[in-house]
Amino acid sequence: MAEERLQKIIAAAGVTSRRKAEELIAEGRVQVNGAIVTELGTKADIDRDHIKVDGKLLKGAEPQKYYMLNKPRGYVTTVSDPEGRPTVMSFFERIKKAGRVYPVGRLDYLSEGLLLMTNDGALANLLTKASTGIEKTYLVKVSGKPPDAAIEQLRGGVMIEKGRHGMREGRVMTAPAKITLVKDAENPWYELVLIEGRNRELRKMFEEVGHHVEKIRRVGFGPLVLDIPPGEVRELDEKEVLALNRAVRPGAKRGVTAHKVVGAGPGDMLPVRVPKAKRPAASRVGGAVRRPAKKRV
Repeated sequence: MAEERLQKIIAAAGVTSRRKAEELIAEGRVQVNGAIVTELGTKADIDRDHIKVDGKLLKGAEPQKYYMLNKPRGYVTTVSDPEGRPTVMSFFERIKKAGRVYPVGRLDYLSEGLLLMTNDGALANLLTKASTGIEKTYLVKVSGKPPDAAIEQLRGGVMIEKGRHGMREGRVMTAPAKITLVKDAENPWYELVLIEGRNRELRKMFEEVGHHVEKIRRVGFGPLVLDIPPGEVRELDEKEVLALNRAVRPGAKRGVTAHKVVGAGPGDMLPVRVPKAKRPAASRVGGAVRRPAKKRV
């Protein structure tokens, strides 16, 4: 097997994400043939070299797994939490075949919706890079109705606090966002499409124009569309995995064109854009459109 960067080998073995693997290397917790390696550019061959992480020998790449989780509110998007809060990993404890998977990107503690989980470190790395241009679609409920001028300001980009609240890391301009009013009310719902995922970005954006965000639900991630209830998990099918890999290719079209109806809350039915490839054959029963259900885990 050809030599590969250590962080890629570690991620492929299912130990952790590629980004976390880089931290392990920098901290001196990785050995190659008995020697501690701290240089990130180091390459090795999993078939030829003895690679250890925290003293444990790697056994080679695990089968790649890809899952969709509908994350409920009140869970942390991380492998472990020092504050003892429940994490998204608890949904995979009963799925033995899942192996060691990790979240791609983040949804904050109070946000909910589509979260991709995988042990494919290379794909996860590309999907989380803003430069790749992967669109994330959200339904956002706002306290009070922002004026049209404020929405136009958000569409063009606004300056928000960088990093975590109170860290005083400076301010940064958000990328342009696609914003559509999907339910006009005293506390309206908007659909927002972003290509970046800064810390609490949506909440900070609306705070900049004087409005508090009450609810956030991610309903789309690139070609994936949320189609399972809160707390449920399902494995992606081959077409979905192929679509994700195509989406990260240079020059790939990452937009969405069709529409689907998704429940946004009690009594709320909001239109959500979905990719053409994700429109299975539908039948109409009792005036409602019924689509084939995905297999849940």
